[in-house]
Amino acid sequence: MDENYKATLIKQQYRLYKDHSAVKLCGWLKESLVHCRNCYKQDFYGIQSHRCLQMTPSINECTHMCPFCWRIMGKDFEVTDWAEPKEMLDNLIAQQRLLISGFKGHPDCDLAKFEEAMHPNQVACSLAGEPTIYPYLSEFFRECHSRGMTTFLVTNGTNPEKLAEMDTLPRQIYVTVAAPDKKTYLEACRPKISDGWERLMKTLELFPSLETRTVVRHTLVKNLNLKDPEGYAKLDRIADPDLIEPKGYVFVGGSRQRLSVDCMPEWELMNDFSSRLGDLMGMKILKSKQDSRVLLLGPEGMELDVRKAWENGIPSSPRIDRMREEGLL
Repeated sequence: MDENYKATLIKQQYRLYKDHSAVKLCGWLKESLVHCRNCYKQDFYGIQSHRCLQMTPSINECTHMCPFCWRIMGKDFEVTDWAEPKEMLDNLIAQQRLLISGFKGHPDCDLAKFEEAMHPNQVACSLAGEPTIYPYLSEFFRECHSRGMTTFLVTNGTNPEKLAEMDTLPRQIYVTVAAPDKKTYLEACRPKISDGWERLMKTLELFPSLETRTVVRHTLVKNLNLKDPEGYAKLDRIADPDLIEPKGYVFVGGSRQRLSVDCMPEWELMNDFSSRLGDLMGMKILKSKQDSRVLLLGPEGMELDVRKAWENGIPSSPRIDRMREEGLL
């Protein structure tokens, strides 16, 4: 890894292991400890913000160069020494504990939450880079689940063959669909590979067969890809996800060097887009969180199911319930 790039990451409070994996405290973890405010994932899905490990197994490896991404985009380099899953998880948890340790002395810190935060029980595999590039992803989720940890994976969908071969899936998988058509995709995602759109389409076709809860995330940037809900609906019907998350771009991190604050969509725009998309998909707005600029679409009547306690480590959804009934899970 380029030393200047590494120094910049460390200055921004990333903590690295083996130059390819990293952890960073989510702003909502801090808010939960000090101000009792929660991440939208807690409001939507019932996970605990203060016990979430926000990490990546591949911080600089990505097939996209999305202008809206918060990551710092460093020079490409070849990883030759990938950490084993247990080793990586142990070290990233240790790094997170060091990052959290200073909060114990904060006058407003909830000490009961602080003690819980030292033992994360949720892994958000989404911090930066494309996680499916990590060669031991199945084994990593197996290790997490063996410790009773729940897991979310966010992918850009350009490695469908990796998803297809995984024998251990995360408890919830997101695919980011940031364009309603190929032309917009090339502008909004700036793929490094020539067949990125075609690979994304294969992932959407694969999605209905994945035996876990599935979510399509639409990261929406004003004057770039916040348009054409009909086009997005056409793609969403292919993926047939349990849930859809329209999420407005936020002016943070490395994206501030590529976009302006005017690219953040107003809440009214997000609500209008989500309502139109929901009508097209036969879904309704189940939840929304304005300070995170995100809404959750799902089947009517699913408001309680989406936060249902994790049964045997697997969250509920109509599709998951059908799989259980058919003996597939």
